[in-house]
Amino acid sequence: MDLLSINTIRTLAIDAVQKANSGHPGAPMGLAPVVYALWQRYLRYDPADPLWPNRDRFVLSNGHASMLLYATLHLTGVRGVDSDGNVTPDKPALSMDDLKQFRQLDSKTPGHPESHMTAGVETTTGPLGQGVGNSVGMAIASKWLAANYNKPGLEVFDFNVYAMCGDGDMMEGVGCEAASLAGHLKLSNLCWIYDHNHVTLDGPASYSFSEDVMTRFIGLGWNVTRVADANDLEMLGHAYETFLKTKDRPTLIVVDSHIGYGSPNKQDSSDSHGEPLGVEEVKLVKKFYGWPEDAQFLVPDGVYDQFKKGIGKRGAELHSNWSKKFGDYKQQFPELAEQLDLMQHWKLPQGWDKDLPTFPPDAKGMATRDSSGKVLNALGKNIPWLIGGSADLAHSNKTNLTFEGAGDFFPDEYKGRNLHFGVREHAMGAAVNGMSVTRLRAFGATFFNFSDYMRPSMRLAALMETPSIFIFTHDSIGLGEDGPTHQPIEQLAGLRAMPNMLVLRPGDANEVVEAYKIIIQSRHSPASLVLTRQTMPTYDRTKYAPASGVAKGAYVLADADGGKPDVILMGTGSEVHLCVEAYEKLKAEGIKARVVSMPSWELFEKQDAAYKVSVFPPNVTARVSVEMASTFGWERYVGPKGKMIGMHTFGASAPLKDVLKKFGFVTENVVAVAKEVLGK
Repeated sequence: MDLLSINTIRTLAIDAVQKANSGHPGAPMGLAPVVYALWQRYLRYDPADPLWPNRDRFVLSNGHASMLLYATLHLTGVRGVDSDGNVTPDKPALSMDDLKQFRQLDSKTPGHPESHMTAGVETTTGPLGQGVGNSVGMAIASKWLAANYNKPGLEVFDFNVYAMCGDGDMMEGVGCEAASLAGHLKLSNLCWIYDHNHVTLDGPASYSFSEDVMTRFIGLGWNVTRVADANDLEMLGHAYETFLKTKDRPTLIVVDSHIGYGSPNKQDSSDSHGEPLGVEEVKLVKKFYGWPEDAQFLVPDGVYDQFKKGIGKRGAELHSNWSKKFGDYKQQFPELAEQLDLMQHWKLPQGWDKDLPTFPPDAKGMATRDSSGKVLNALGKNIPWLIGGSADLAHSNKTNLTFEGAGDFFPDEYKGRNLHFGVREHAMGAAVNGMSVTRLRAFGATFFNFSDYMRPSMRLAALMETPSIFIFTHDSIGLGEDGPTHQPIEQLAGLRAMPNMLVLRPGDANEVVEAYKIIIQSRHSPASLVLTRQTMPTYDRTKYAPASGVAKGAYVLADADGGKPDVILMGTGSEVHLCVEAYEKLKAEGIKARVVSMPSWELFEKQDAAYKVSVFPPNVTARVSVEMASTFGWERYVGPKGKMIGMHTFGASAPLKDVLKKFGFVTENVVAVAKEVLGK
């Protein structure tokens, strides 16, 4: 029955790929026994509740093998989850019809797994290395939850994280960074299963990859074991048990497999990697498996029952025992239990916004990275599961949580809230996503220029609709002497172009407060907070409009008498004060100007037409945008008669005042351009 169940996984994958005429059949054919042995015998998972907080996590990092996961979710009877986040006991995550719609429009079985779309998919994978990076964040979350919420005799968190990966994950830089971080942190609850099949899409792996992976991982501080035959269920069991017995480091299981196993003409070949086997080859494969050659999407009698008696029964018992334990936990520790409930439902604790700072008017002001640090610490006190860190730049990013009890997350010391990612921006982004899908409110920080290193993770956060928080400081040519290698130019435009990414570049300390209020309440969108190193004024909000206007993305900060301007000056971040200074000078000369602070284009675009017109009256065509970044995109706001003051080259290395003057970011230039668009 074991072999029959394994071959059912294989043939469902083969049939779905063949029907779609698109996909990757080879990996599911080779790895079906590996996944079967894990899910059926070792994974602590209840198919009746894919949201059970203490379930083991399974990540398919080699997401091109998606049918391996889809077939498993179907056969194990994993239940669905509705749009409100409730399990649907009467509806499966994936029906047989869903498998037949593999890679079709609006199906729940897309080409690569997407967590917001399909229950049982823990995280969105596909770009290689990202899934294993996510798994490190999940393992961090498990260790942190255990350290902070478990009590003697009431250990409510101890879940393990398994990640299936391939040669691509081993080659990608993010995978290397993630493995290094996991080994350093001694994440003994993390197991990577390496599909060692000697094949990549272009041909034999030896064309491009010859390193000794096992030795590398030993050097990274991992426990390493090997299974010489992916079809050997007994040896697979020994390997999983080795992982479960290892308490001082993560485990890598190297599994020697045959891609396209059972295909007489395509086994061990890249021909079975990225395209259907073909009708005739499918028949030959099924003959090898002892399968009816013409049967499609066949689940033989007894297979569903086999999974029910295995993971179904075992998972239900594990979940039931946990629920009883958690019931006792609720009685003894009601406040902690309430926190966990809020966390699981993306809710915030009562009083989450208490004691947020209010910054008094100050002509000198402060850098928004400094005000960010103060707000982040206030929120950290109020939200116990706000956790994060920086890529070796915490002191520069001002992201250290310094309040009493915050602490550091170190190897074997997992209670702290300050994570030290080291110089690993790629892994940090992926790990933050892993923590986020585990329902922690997680943040990662670095210099804005290095957001380029994090973009794959940020894009996946936006795609999977998880509220990861990305904090970026040193946001412009305002860095001065550090020069163009560290001065971001095109990054703002790039992030604004990313669907479902909320970008906020606040214009003073109080706008920072409002930006955090928006970010921390977000449930379905990640956010990028873009902050300055250099100081900037804190506005007198009795003279200028309240900072609460940030909630609408753009608002009138200062206006002409009577609200009828001749020219509109608009900007973000540190450039808003240039607009304000130019406004005051123009006002002194009798020119009516309006200043619009635009911390978030995305939020502004969500406002109704009436509000947009109130900020940008169509009859006022004299407009000037000011931003120390690429001007790309500002055309929509300045219009055909406006002017854009921005960057058209990379920056320069020089003292700040010289850099700003060179590129025209001085009040006098803003005034001159305003007069130019007015024809004066």
